[in-house]
Amino acid sequence: MDTNLPAQGTHAASATARRALVLAAVCLAALCMPLSFTGPAIAIPAIAAELRASPLALAWITNAFMLSFGGCLMVAGALADRYGRKRVFLLGMALFFLAALSLAAAPSMVLLDVLRAVQGLGCAMALSSGLAALAQEFDGAARARAFSLIGTAFGVGLAFGPFLAGVLIAHTGWRAIFIATAGAGLTALLAAARAMRETRDPQAQGVDWPGAITFTGALSLFTYGLLQAPDSGWSSASSLGLFAGAALLLAAFIRVERRAARPMLDLSLFRLPAFAGVQLLAAAPAFSFVVLLVLLPARLIGIEGYSAFDAGRMMIALSAPMLVLPMLAGLAAQRFAAARICASGLLLAAGGLLWLSTCAPGLPAAALVGPLLLIGCGISLPWGLMDGLAISVVPVERAGMAAGIFNTTRVAGEGLALAIVSAVLGSFTVAALGGGIAGIGAAQAAQAGPFLALGELRHAGELLPQAGAADLAQAYGTAFRHLLYVLAGITTTSALLILAFLRHPGHASRDTAALPAGKAQH
Repeated sequence: MDTNLPAQGTHAASATARRALVLAAVCLAALCMPLSFTGPAIAIPAIAAELRASPLALAWITNAFMLSFGGCLMVAGALADRYGRKRVFLLGMALFFLAALSLAAAPSMVLLDVLRAVQGLGCAMALSSGLAALAQEFDGAARARAFSLIGTAFGVGLAFGPFLAGVLIAHTGWRAIFIATAGAGLTALLAAARAMRETRDPQAQGVDWPGAITFTGALSLFTYGLLQAPDSGWSSASSLGLFAGAALLLAAFIRVERRAARPMLDLSLFRLPAFAGVQLLAAAPAFSFVVLLVLLPARLIGIEGYSAFDAGRMMIALSAPMLVLPMLAGLAAQRFAAARICASGLLLAAGGLLWLSTCAPGLPAAALVGPLLLIGCGISLPWGLMDGLAISVVPVERAGMAAGIFNTTRVAGEGLALAIVSAVLGSFTVAALGGGIAGIGAAQAAQAGPFLALGELRHAGELLPQAGAADLAQAYGTAFRHLLYVLAGITTTSALLILAFLRHPGHASRDTAALPAGKAQH
């Protein structure tokens, strides 16, 4: 009789419980990320009313988080591989927790925007290291289930984040949003500290700091240029200087990566049409879905007079399909080409955007539900397949780097899309004010337009006393309609390009053998 069997059973149960706690910690951290994106978007009108910030400062509430998050993902992954996944995860969650607590007490917009960037850095560190830690804890089917739970956590955060934010704002104020996320971050931190093992990549090399600095610098200057251009003018010296600086840093980044022995971004992969198509797929949802998570609450609260609670409840129609349809898309991909499913979803989303363009401000809430559901359903189809496609177009030994590039493209693309769309909406709003309301000059329109684009109807009315609230709402509706036309065009074009680039995604991993030998063995 083997007397070690009870001890072995106890050890196995203990290991299972420990892995479950690690999974819970990473899922909770993953939940914090969409909550940190969607929640403050609902709170922007309340923050603007209390802190009286400029449109540029208000735009950075979201963009500072997304820019820091997207710009630091690859560097954070390299640091986790070299110095330890648990160490970087704990440091990232500690940064997130402290930043969230500080945000709840932020006395000024400048400090709030800086802390949002710190929060994004913490999220980048936690996500990259947490996913790497999970890959060490689970194998085979268990790993697939674990990563599907991570996706579910993101979906829950996207679907119910606006509603939760609306409830908190309605009952306790906007600062409660950051207290709630701080609590979730602290719970993840404590769970990981107890259960997560320390793991490293023994082959990890030094971080590509020149590549990281030039990449983040180019992204930052370009984003800042986009955000301030509607106010200072697209051809102003400041705008042109920022765009020129971004171009120079981008050129420096490409030069650095081509010469690096172990580049942060292997540019040779972009010679593969399927790999380029996957990066386009990563960025496409930003223009058809992610930007609406920020723009729609501003419209609903600031222009249409919804409460934060009602606006958050309305946003569920946009995000709720994310809870179910990505899994169904995964099942459908067993019978149909993933590229066709993704393109079909994007075309559905484009149709939803065109439908939404017919909904002028002031229509009953029920009129918005249909187009929002169609957009959410359409974007949920590629959402469930993107990550798998990202690693299927490269050989298995390069899957980790491909996933890192894909996530960076996705998050950085979302940040850039927000900046681009905010700038375009601001310009359309200025044009609608100047051309649609008698007595408003170009200078007045340029001053009030950025506020109106953010849903600051009252502030725009103070700057334009000759215009009534109905006139301002109509001008905003015109600008928003034209923006939706642009977004539908971008989404449709993306769908067609993805079909062309991903016609034979499985060939890409074989095509990699044709790349330079030094790059192929990255």
